[in-house]
Amino acid sequence: MSEDYITVRGAEEHNLKDLDVEIPREEFTVVTGLSGSGKSSLAFETIYAEGQRRYIESLSAYARNFLGQMDKPQVESVEGLSPAISIDQKNAANNPRSTVGTVTELHDYLRLLYARVGTPHCPECGREVGEQSAQQMVRRIMELPEGTKAKLAAPVVRDQKGAFDDRFDDLLSEGYARVEVDGETYDLATEKPDLDENYDHTVDVVVDRVKVSEDARSRITDSVETALEEADGVLKVIVPDPEADVELGGATARATGDLADDDDEERLVVEFSEELACTHCGIDISEIETRSFSFNSPHGACPECEGIGETKEVSEDLVVQDESKPIKHVFEPWSYNRSYYRNMLDNVAEHFGVSVETPFEELDEAIQQAFVWGTDEEVVFEKQTKNGVRRKTEQFEGVVPNLERRYVETDSDRVREHIEDYMSVTECPACEGTRLKPESRAVLIDGTSITEVNRMSIVDALSHFEDVEGSFSERERKIAEEILKEIRARLGFMTEVGLDYLTLDREASTLSGGESQRIRLATQIGSGLVGVLYVLDEPSIGLHQRDNDRLLNTLEELRDLGNTLLVVEHDEETMRRADEIVDMGPGPGRHGGEVVAQGSFEEIVASEESITADYLAGRKRIPVPEERRDWDESLTVRGARQHNLKDLDVDIPVGAFTAITGVSGSGKSTLMHDVLYAGLARAMNDNTSVEPGEHDGIEGTEHIETVRLIDQSPIGRTPRSNPATYTGVFDYVREKFAQTKLAQQRGYDKGRFSFNVKGGRCEECGGQGTVKIEMNFLSDVHVPCEECGGARYNDETLDVTYKGKTIADVLEMSVEEALDFFEADSRLARRLQLLSDVGLDYMRLGQPSTTLSGGEAQRVKLAEELGKKATGETLYLLDEPTTGLHSEDERKLVDVLQRLTDRGNSVVVIEHELDLVKNADHVIDLGPEGGEAGGDVVATGTPEELADVEASYTGRYLRDKLPSVDVEGPRSDREKPGAPAPTTDD
Repeated sequence: MSEDYITVRGAEEHNLKDLDVEIPREEFTVVTGLSGSGKSSLAFETIYAEGQRRYIESLSAYARNFLGQMDKPQVESVEGLSPAISIDQKNAANNPRSTVGTVTELHDYLRLLYARVGTPHCPECGREVGEQSAQQMVRRIMELPEGTKAKLAAPVVRDQKGAFDDRFDDLLSEGYARVEVDGETYDLATEKPDLDENYDHTVDVVVDRVKVSEDARSRITDSVETALEEADGVLKVIVPDPEADVELGGATARATGDLADDDDEERLVVEFSEELACTHCGIDISEIETRSFSFNSPHGACPECEGIGETKEVSEDLVVQDESKPIKHVFEPWSYNRSYYRNMLDNVAEHFGVSVETPFEELDEAIQQAFVWGTDEEVVFEKQTKNGVRRKTEQFEGVVPNLERRYVETDSDRVREHIEDYMSVTECPACEGTRLKPESRAVLIDGTSITEVNRMSIVDALSHFEDVEGSFSERERKIAEEILKEIRARLGFMTEVGLDYLTLDREASTLSGGESQRIRLATQIGSGLVGVLYVLDEPSIGLHQRDNDRLLNTLEELRDLGNTLLVVEHDEETMRRADEIVDMGPGPGRHGGEVVAQGSFEEIVASEESITADYLAGRKRIPVPEERRDWDESLTVRGARQHNLKDLDVDIPVGAFTAITGVSGSGKSTLMHDVLYAGLARAMNDNTSVEPGEHDGIEGTEHIETVRLIDQSPIGRTPRSNPATYTGVFDYVREKFAQTKLAQQRGYDKGRFSFNVKGGRCEECGGQGTVKIEMNFLSDVHVPCEECGGARYNDETLDVTYKGKTIADVLEMSVEEALDFFEADSRLARRLQLLSDVGLDYMRLGQPSTTLSGGEAQRVKLAEELGKKATGETLYLLDEPTTGLHSEDERKLVDVLQRLTDRGNSVVVIEHELDLVKNADHVIDLGPEGGEAGGDVVATGTPEELADVEASYTGRYLRDKLPSVDVEGPRSDREKPGAPAPTTDD
């Protein structure tokens, strides 16, 4: 075995057939092949899994207790392995607090930069905050009313873990008897606080207790100076019993703690610092630390939204959805059938002299607002009781304030859930979505706050930090030098992988799988590791051809550092740039699991046994339609301006196949998901769970019956869900078994053959087929259930067979095998054929949905949609349906989408794959760039018309895919301004 190779012997994971293969080390290797041919089984489940397992096994048992263990893959041996890092397409994070800045660690460096060289300003007046002397503090204290009792304290411990026994002894020896610990007063001479060292504590030494008067000025001055010396320039003034309207130099509104409730007594707690205070506004600002800029810390987070940037509020639009309804029925959350609301509406209507039968839209605006938001006028409310009519006069709070109050006050989950149906998520009004408190937003560098930097795109932030040092002093420049170096490097890496359009404050949960993968890739480049095996899963997904070249340069940079790259990929340009290609096949599922061809790009193209080679060499191709569909009607989106969309008006043909294209970040997903789908779901399906993005309206909805979004979200959250149950195939299968002679003799109905309910399933494993064995510090082991042997069912159920197969045998069949087995049943064969048509022949019927890729889940949903009764006039929205597809499978998908459109439906896809785009009847190209430079319609029309538009990047690449477009010269001689030359297959 050569040390220059990773050598795999006898790999049998999933469908791999005793596979032997050598992967060159320190080279860029692409693993390609048909969907289900065994690419991921080789790259991830065998090579990466074994590398990760060996690394973890090298650690101590104590460390493995926290890290867990990976199961050994089914392989005879893997030699020549390096430490392995997987960069897959899993979403970066689902936590709403996680942003692009946090997952790339850029926000950590920004926090450090602003904490060290930022200049604090007053959040009220904007003046630069200067130092505050002890005399200024004394003058502020003397402004308190004559006779006010106050404690002058030194905060010696602030939010730190520990018991501080030694500190308390030192304080007592220095003559300090009283301390406040977490707001509670102790006398150290008689009682030492017993603190839990695992929790944060605040310790304030009470230096003096004074009564404010002119005679006490000298004593107050001495005590202030003592406290400042003890607490490194910080003083805390505590007024135990303040007057209701007392202020301390105007600082009440910004005081640490403000009017805090301590043992049912109001306390005014104000903190002063020798360093930071606005003498104009009287505002004291806490010490600027790195945590002051963290929205995950109470020291930096906006107190209104707690660092989320959004608040949930009752929406007037959801409360009043149809203004044509009469007053008594217009308020959706209030039922007129309930006497309480009926009585209230009757009385308010009578007060304003209107009838509850009056349509809401016919009321004066002032009366409408009074119903919705309440009125200051006194309203007479009458209620009939058994003792007569009871009257009371009070203000009407309004429908919206009523719901908001009840949402906060109620203890009933049912009531809260009901009110939540009429609430929408809105930008926090206090921090305007920036997540940080005012003091943190008022710290500036070169006139720019950290929140303004976070709202910049990556490319704008990089430009900003290239020039920022010009505003620094020599001392600041020295401090910031290394921090800026790291910030620029990370921003540069993000740009290299084609993510320059993202903003740092974008939520990580909104990123696509491809974007998340490229973020992790950029992070790995920054780590500078050498000798590592990187395993990547289709990094080109979601990336426009224009940006692909930068990504490939990045991968080559990783290789050139001395690392080994193993990339699962279908993209032709990636294969052209790779050092080695491993082509798996020859078919999917049980027909795959072998190496069909291996070598350089030229060697693969010369292979006569590889379907991949047929497409690369042009022997096979996805054809261009002979003619495009015409249409008469369209959906028209008006004034779309969500995110970076620039007040767009867009026509979407009805009864045609439309592709939305554009460079990464140009606004495709915003247009389809946030505006088109959410707007139609709200308008047509009355779906209040989605909040449409900003737009003026959508015209032409009368031309479609319904809208369906087929995205890449999982088809189920548990292993019990699988393709057979999701598509309804399993219902027909269970019916088949229930109709067998033995089942009828025993009285078994089709419920007997479900592994989700008691009766027919194995109760030892609960119908899961496996049992989890906890191994303490070793990884949990999932072993076949001893009772059923992994079959999921009990022996009595498995006695029943259909054509010699048990129900468990059917679940283990691939779609292809099941199609042959059930060919005589037209209902089953039809649904199985649909799964085959979308390229899922290889998939097992009982494969847990949690193991499906996003592309596979989307195609299962597409097959399920095709299986429904054909009604036509449905708008189907798909987001990159070619994800994870080989060209051969892509050809099948194109046929399916065309068939769906031929039924009278409208199909709209977001897509970068040009072989699918060239099959569309109409293309909407957004751009011209990503982020702020995108959001415009660059061109629309047929693929041929788009190819003639020089301003369209998509059009330039389409030219090589359309035989009717004349492009002169060989590929290597053609250049496209601002973009690498595209690939060819026609």
